Amino acid sequence: TQSTWAVFTLTIRGVNARDGVRCESTLNLIDLAGSERLGKSQAQGQRLKETQAINKSLSALSLCIAALGKKQSHVPFRDSKLTFLLKNALSGSSKVLMIANVSPVSSSRGESLCTLRFATGVNNTVVGVARKTIETE
Repeated sequence: TQSTWAVFTLTIRGVNARDGVRCESTLNLIDLAGSERLGKSQAQGQRLKETQAINKSLSALSLCIAALGKKQSHVPFRDSKLTFLLKNALSGSSKVLMIANVSPVSSSRGESLCTLRFATGVNNTVVGVARKTIETE
């Protein structure tokens, strides 16, 4: 199987005809594709480069989430395309849900454990409270 991540973004804007209140909402659906152990996957060539890029993106995401959780003044959103795309979603005025998909196969135990540790770190991070932003004309 080929390992890549995919991003689907849907933005909806609306205006209340009675009072002119504008609202906007964005839904990001992201398939992170998961990390792979290079030795186990035996990836070569283009697949090796893709696997390395995915692992780098996941590491950058982990660093951003950790920085947000520690309320650091600098969050390294520009370290990867993925974190740059997710900057608004992770910046504190959003709700974030992560679903971790793990394999029940014993040979995937190491990957499943790594995924669960990553998800636990994300789950234990508080980045803020979702806020409703309203604009009036």
